[in-house]
Amino acid sequence: MENSVLHDLDPGSLRIDPMALFDKQWFLLTSGDFAAGRYNTMPVSWGSLGTVWNKPFVQVFCRPQRHTYRFMKTFPTFTLSAFRPACREALQLLGGKSGKDGNKIVESGLTPVAAQRVAAPTFAEAELVFECNKMHAQFLDPKGFQTPAIEANYPSQDYHCVFFGEILAVRGVSSYAAE
Repeated sequence: MENSVLHDLDPGSLRIDPMALFDKQWFLLTSGDFAAGRYNTMPVSWGSLGTVWNKPFVQVFCRPQRHTYRFMKTFPTFTLSAFRPACREALQLLGGKSGKDGNKIVESGLTPVAAQRVAAPTFAEAELVFECNKMHAQFLDPKGFQTPAIEANYPSQDYHCVFFGEILAVRGVSSYAAE
């Protein structure tokens, strides 16, 4: 897979469609410590971008049975990496296998690389990267669901943990930069 040239981008001036990035394109959520060789990744299609507590933020969801959850719980930083459509097969592999059962990252063909501001890695093939510091984590409480249909997402009552991350840096290809 070819590498993309990434530029520093202002999180408040991005040209993105957040719903398409999460729902259609997916992100890789990666947490851990690249230098120590302790990290894991998984695709995420649920999340949001915006401002909270006067800071630019991302919000991601992770079920507790996912191997990546242990890293999100343990380490203070994470990255969200978006990819070209040509990488979709690698993302599907990363979502279909667990990092506790083998080195799914090597098998995917993606290349982990150091992020600029956080310990969690990103990937050389990424075209957009958010580097984040965790601000808050909390499990969804089904008592708060205002729409009964939401419960259908949880037949095993394995409610997601929602993580809020302050965006410390954004890097991306030029097409994500506002003109």
